[in-house]
Amino acid sequence: MKQQFVKITEQSSPYHHLEKMSVGELLTNINNEDAGVPGAVKNAIPAIEAFVLAAADKMLAGGRLFYLGAGTSGRLGILDASECPPTYGVPFDLVIGMIAGGDKAIRRAVENAEDDTQQGWKDLQQWNITDKDVVIGIAASGTTPYVIGALKTCREQGILTGSISCNPGSPVSEVADYPIEVVVGPEFVTGSTRMKSGTAQKLVLNMISTSLMIQLGRVEDNKMVNMQLTNEKLVDRGIKMLMEKAAISDYEQAKTLLLQHGSVKNALNAIGA
Repeated sequence: MKQQFVKITEQSSPYHHLEKMSVGELLTNINNEDAGVPGAVKNAIPAIEAFVLAAADKMLAGGRLFYLGAGTSGRLGILDASECPPTYGVPFDLVIGMIAGGDKAIRRAVENAEDDTQQGWKDLQQWNITDKDVVIGIAASGTTPYVIGALKTCREQGILTGSISCNPGSPVSEVADYPIEVVVGPEFVTGSTRMKSGTAQKLVLNMISTSLMIQLGRVEDNKMVNMQLTNEKLVDRGIKMLMEKAAISDYEQAKTLLLQHGSVKNALNAIGA
């Protein structure tokens, strides 16, 4: 008999009368709850690894990675995707974050957007998605129709799918090739999945994108050699990185090389280091 799905993320908080707690008590109790998140993520590492290995094969062959979510989950996907180009120097259309309701939903919730089972696939089609690509649905509850509908259609089209949820045996896991479930338990404020569930999703997304970028050769040793030089801090970081890796002692010489070639990687290649 199939195990009945229990939405742990909606269960009542173990804390009561929050309004009567002091600020210190509130902060301490929130922190105590947050402390269990890394352990829950650790338990999910085998599932995360399986997804990354499958996704890396697709991306090494020229595929793209799509994050798809609603509300907090969608915003976290967009955040992670938006940080890949400046950090790793990849094209802006390699890792793409999408949210139910479109870009305007990043700042302000769009009513009923997450309940549309067809819109997720329509949004993906705007990017001419193919079976070369990878889609990971993000839904704390694991029940978001926007995400589930899109993943179902992706599987029908032979597109590799993954999911990140915070309830075991959720509907979104059933429609993903590589489900990732990070069970963090009830939230401090009942049902407020922007808290522990959101933290767990952020950690998993960091793990996925970072490990994929390393697999794609965007990191050397422990350095972001392909990062974009978009501000003085990053230029200075790049100069010091170049000085270290190419054994250049003169700061201005390294700066000239870096700015001439646009990245640490290109500068190293130019001088044969």
